[in-house]
Amino acid sequence: MKMEAALNTEDLSQELRLLLAFLEMEEGTEMSFELWELMKDANWHTFIELARHHRVFPTMNRKLQEHRPINVPAFVISMFQRDYYRNTITMLALSGEMERLSSLFENRGIRALFLKGPVIAADLYGDVSLRTSCDLDVLVPLESLQAAEELLVSLGYEKDDYITSVLNDWKWRHHHITFLHPGKGIKVEVHWRLNPSPSKEPGFEELWSRKRQSSLISRPIYYLGREDLFLFLVSHGARHGWSRLRWLLDIKQLMNQRIDWPRLTSHLRKHQMLHIGGQALFLAAKLLAAPLREEMKPLLTSRKAGWLAEDTMFYMRRTVNLHTPPVPKEVERYHKQYLFGLLTMRQKCLYVLSVMHPFYEDTETLPLPQKLHFLYFGLRPFLWLWRKAKGAREHKT
Repeated sequence: MKMEAALNTEDLSQELRLLLAFLEMEEGTEMSFELWELMKDANWHTFIELARHHRVFPTMNRKLQEHRPINVPAFVISMFQRDYYRNTITMLALSGEMERLSSLFENRGIRALFLKGPVIAADLYGDVSLRTSCDLDVLVPLESLQAAEELLVSLGYEKDDYITSVLNDWKWRHHHITFLHPGKGIKVEVHWRLNPSPSKEPGFEELWSRKRQSSLISRPIYYLGREDLFLFLVSHGARHGWSRLRWLLDIKQLMNQRIDWPRLTSHLRKHQMLHIGGQALFLAAKLLAAPLREEMKPLLTSRKAGWLAEDTMFYMRRTVNLHTPPVPKEVERYHKQYLFGLLTMRQKCLYVLSVMHPFYEDTETLPLPQKLHFLYFGLRPFLWLWRKAKGAREHKT
C-alpha cells in the first residue's frame, strides 16, 4: 500500500538507524547490505544506550544470538545477554505477583483487567522475556477503586499520594493511582480509565465484555480484547510521542495477529482515535517495515495521521525521556503543543473547558471551606492572574 507522506530519517544518528535496521528484520531472514554498512564504524556504546532507552534490548539479544554477526564486538553481545537475563528475572517476578494479585482481586470480588506487563509480552511475543516491563497496570471499575487500594495497602504496598484534587476533578483529570511495594520493589498502577481526560474511550463494562483470558498460567488472568488492546496501545504510545521504540514494536507485533480491521476502524472512529491509529500504523511501516494490508487503508486516509507521525520525529532525534524529570524546557513546550495537536476539535473544546475548572492550586492561593469550593469557578481567573503577577515579582527580585 502506497502512503503519500514520508518520514525524514536521514538525519537520525547512525546508531539509531542501525537499531531500526535490526528491528525491521523478520525472524529467519538474512541481514541486509544496508545493515552491514551501518555496522561499520558504529559507536557500540551509544548503540547499547539507545537499545536500553527504547527498551528493545531483549529483541536485540534474540537477533544477535540468531545471526552472530562478526562485525558486532563480543562485549556488545555479552552486554545484551546480561540485560536479557536481568529482564527475564524481572518479568518472572512480575508474572508471579500478577498471578497473586489476580487471585486476591477475584477473592475480593474485584473485576480486574491487566493492561500491560507479562500478559502482553506473552500475547505479542510468545515469551515474557522478550518484552520489558517495570510495573503492573491493572484496570478496575471506579466503584472498586477503594477496595483495590485497601487490598494493596494490606499487602504492604505504599500509595504514592501525588494526586491533589478539588471538587473530585481527579476522576477525569487523572486515570491511575500508583502503589509501590518497598520490599519487592514492584510498582502497581491501578487504573479506572485507560487515558486521562479529554479522551473518549470505552467504559469498563464494555471492555470487560470483550476480555480475553491469558494462557500464561492456568489461573484466570484477564486482559483486553485484541481491538481494545490496539486502541489502548496506540493511545498510550501517542500520548508519549512514541518516544520509545518498544511501544511501536508492540504495534508491529499486534499487526501480525488476527485483528478484525473493519471492526477496529469502527471502534477507533467511535472513540475519535482514527488519526491516532493511523499515526501508529504509519510509524510502524516507515520505521520498522511493518507490512500494510488493504484492510488497514481506512486508518491511513487522514492527512492528520501522517502529520502526527512526522511530529514524533522530534522525540526520536533527541532520545527524549518524558518519564524522568526534569524534562528540558524545549521538550516540555513542544510536548504540550504536540498533545494539543493530538486532540480532535471536540476534545480541544473539552480541554479548554477543563482549564476553566478549579485546580487544587486555587485552594492553596485562597483557602475556602469545602462547602464553598464552588466559588472557585468564578474566582479562578483572578487567582490565576494573582499567581502570575506574584511569580513575575519574585522572578525580578
